[in-house]
Amino acid sequence: MSASSSRAPAALRDGDLVAALDLGSNSFHIVVAQRVLGQLRVVDRLRETVRMAEGLNALGGLSPEVRERALACLSRFGQRIAHIPRRQVRAVATNTVRQLRSPEAFLAPAEAALGHAIDVISGREEARLVYLGVAHEQPPQDGQQRLVIDIGGGSTECIIGRGFTPLERESLQVGCVASTRRFFEGGKLTRKRWNAASTEVALQFQQFAAPFRSLGWDEAIGTSGTHKAIGNICASMKLTKGAITREALAVVRDRILQAGRIDAIDLPGLSDDRRPVIAGGVLVLEAAFDVLDLSRLQVSKAALREGVLYDLLGRGGAHDPRDVSVSALMQRYGVDAAQAARVEATALALFDQVAAAWSLGADDRAMLSRAARLHEIGLAIAHSGYHTHGAYVLQHSDIAGFSQQGQRFLAALVRVHRRSVPKSAFEMIPDRLLANARHVAALLRLAVLLHRARVDEAPPGLHLQADGEKLALRMDKRWLQSRPLLRADLEGEPEDMLGLGLNLKLALD
Repeated sequence: MSASSSRAPAALRDGDLVAALDLGSNSFHIVVAQRVLGQLRVVDRLRETVRMAEGLNALGGLSPEVRERALACLSRFGQRIAHIPRRQVRAVATNTVRQLRSPEAFLAPAEAALGHAIDVISGREEARLVYLGVAHEQPPQDGQQRLVIDIGGGSTECIIGRGFTPLERESLQVGCVASTRRFFEGGKLTRKRWNAASTEVALQFQQFAAPFRSLGWDEAIGTSGTHKAIGNICASMKLTKGAITREALAVVRDRILQAGRIDAIDLPGLSDDRRPVIAGGVLVLEAAFDVLDLSRLQVSKAALREGVLYDLLGRGGAHDPRDVSVSALMQRYGVDAAQAARVEATALALFDQVAAAWSLGADDRAMLSRAARLHEIGLAIAHSGYHTHGAYVLQHSDIAGFSQQGQRFLAALVRVHRRSVPKSAFEMIPDRLLANARHVAALLRLAVLLHRARVDEAPPGLHLQADGEKLALRMDKRWLQSRPLLRADLEGEPEDMLGLGLNLKLALD
């Protein structure tokens, strides 16, 4: 890999294929699209019912049966996209993987089966992507505000947005699979159980109902398989023409309760595949109607996977949502932009010198750039241990555009940019990213150290060479001798670099 190839991914050209995968708690989806005249044209869709949420136990473990079902599906999906370049594919995992006690135990074989990395996204990031998919597939009118509800297998996302921008995002731990399992144990359906479950689910929606109603919306839209299934039932029963209304939903609910058991539910337009989880889906949607005072909901064909697809187009380019988030964080926490720019420029200059030797790519360069801009974010909390404060903020915040692995990568870089390197610093980083994380962290450490004086002065004659786990830093001797504090810092740095598994040597010309 050349240094130039590590700078930024090439722009998509007409004819290029892109693929988005949604590893949901009920179904796995893949959509493949082709770029045609600057637009995306869907050329293939695949869906398999995996029901990951069925295999999740109270301790965060996944049953062997469901695990194998998921891996087999990913292997088939991997065959479909084997010819598409990695940078043009993005796979995201949602609620069930978020709930696993040890996500890596599943993700490592899952990524091997698929042949691509899998990003675990937070509930609010899932909400952002759902809204993005709906907004692109059904462009809103100017000034129009929308409420979008996505009922998945393990969670439900609610978003209010205007145009292509989400204004409020919430994620609830209720979904069609999880709610069916929890509230209708043994498959038994009674009105008493339903009413008790409805009260509990409604409390989840109450948490954000007031601010949502205060913002208001002109149109309500439902996405995902649950809404499509209920819309089909309403149309088949001649209750509506495909939309979902309060009155129609009450009729569907009563028909479900009349069945007495999950396996006895018989509704026009309901597929055998959806029957085992429809009760939980209707339960959640009815609670949303009641708490948010909805009367009608349109059903959208778009969902998370379409949002991932459109988001993929912006990643690495001028409209990367991660860079927008970084800028917002800098502003919110009062980061010294001038110092961040100094550190960033030097860090990237060092990166370009060693990228080929360390096989670092465009994603690594981008993460180094973001870490440089955010390395002092913790100063807003306290100077003492600010690197630790900053890492905590970055790991535990909802940051638009970032996967959970991405936030942990960024947090690890900020955590180790100064002082000693704790053994636990990289324990949350996937094995496939570990070597690059350590290497990029070393570059950030050097850049921060070289700009400790906080003045607009780039070190002259700076040259960094990498050979395996060995680093050789060459500098101008006379320049460094006139800065005894910096020289002392540099002479002590090799000992700290050992914490990253690197052997640093300083040479003066």
